[in-house]
Amino acid sequence: MTTSQEQRGTAPPGLPPPSPPSSPTARRTAFAEGLDDLRRAARTEPGRLRLIGALLALLVVAFGAVTAWQMTDRAAAADDVLNRSQPLSAGAAEVYRSLADANTAAAGGFLAGGQEPAAVRARYEKDLETAATKLVTAAAAADPGSPAAETIAELNRLLPRYEGLIERARANNRLGYPVGGAYLRTADAMMQDRMLPAAQDLYTKENQRLRDDYGHATPYPWLALALGVVALAALAWAQRRHYRRTNRVLNRGLVAATAASAAVLLWLAVGHSLARADLNSSYAHGIRSLNVLHDARIASLNARGNENLTLVSRGAETRTLADGDVVDLYDYDFGQEMKTLAAGLAHARTLADDSAGRGPVEAATGNMKVWRQRHAVAREADDGGDYQGALDKVIGGKGDESTGECFDSVDKNLGRAVDHEESEFHRAASDGRAALAGLPAGAAVLAVLGAAGAVLGIGRRLSEYR
Repeated sequence: MTTSQEQRGTAPPGLPPPSPPSSPTARRTAFAEGLDDLRRAARTEPGRLRLIGALLALLVVAFGAVTAWQMTDRAAAADDVLNRSQPLSAGAAEVYRSLADANTAAAGGFLAGGQEPAAVRARYEKDLETAATKLVTAAAAADPGSPAAETIAELNRLLPRYEGLIERARANNRLGYPVGGAYLRTADAMMQDRMLPAAQDLYTKENQRLRDDYGHATPYPWLALALGVVALAALAWAQRRHYRRTNRVLNRGLVAATAASAAVLLWLAVGHSLARADLNSSYAHGIRSLNVLHDARIASLNARGNENLTLVSRGAETRTLADGDVVDLYDYDFGQEMKTLAAGLAHARTLADDSAGRGPVEAATGNMKVWRQRHAVAREADDGGDYQGALDKVIGGKGDESTGECFDSVDKNLGRAVDHEESEFHRAASDGRAALAGLPAGAAVLAVLGAAGAVLGIGRRLSEYR
């Protein structure tokens, strides 16, 4: 071959052309090689058994893991309902009640004259202390920068300003200066227009948090239930296959795995159903009643405050109605709050599911009716020029047939009803939380035992091929 022929890669005349250089063999991926191994294993009974054992163990472990995860989430939500969100909701309601009651006590003490009764002063101070304490608790539970935290900060800013106005009203009242009434009305306006709406907003937010916790605690764990059914079906299929190929009725390992999986599925279904029923009962027969009772109690406090301010203002504040009539602002608001109270008591009675719950509500309803009658007598006296007679009908002591006596009875009976419904809530919610106790850990342990049983059962069958 000449040099030029070598360079061109051609063969001399009479010789075959040279073969092209062979390309290197392409390397197969590990995934492709793994698939080939699985195909080869599936062609033999031992290989099939190994695959079945691995899949059974994986299904049982996945069932246990998902059950533990979903039940842990629901148990935590149920615990929050019982120990966090409901107490915070009740605390927010107590903030509103304490502020409204403090405002009522301040007006009542002002009406008593320059030297207010010690009991009224003590009630006012206790209410403000309670409100401040509940605000501290709510602030500790609120997320920094959240709307609830901003509402709490606003109430903490307004509370000392309100106290300052009340003290100015008291000081001027002791000296007999009419400006004391103006200070009291200004304090009441701050309470009605800013503080109570803020407290109501806090109560609404805490109630929403409570509903969210119920929403996380009560839904069915559909994923865990579905995995449990699939795992049991796979175990049943594996045992049927074992029977058809060996004519042996039972495989102890597979039976143990089936029993463990069935126990977890039964525990999951029954435990969660019981917890769900108890939690729903705690909401239907506890929270709903508490919400209605809190609203009724607030209406009674607002009505009492307006009744007192009617005598404090002496017609200085008026309201023009849609038909053109001009009425006393506070007396008109008293009538509206009494309508709210009556509707709330009627609703609370329908929600009460036993005599212990209905009794206080019915007693409060009777007190409210007497209150209305006595208020009408007081207004008649005031409109007739008998201010002192009207004052005696409103702030007279016990046994004097005053509206104050009726208000105290309404508030006391509503407090008894609230205590009863809170005990009903705690009983049902505690039962619901207890129904989930141990389920996450128990599901995990049984799933591990079930997976081990499946592997051992398949392993015993494999040993026959050795």
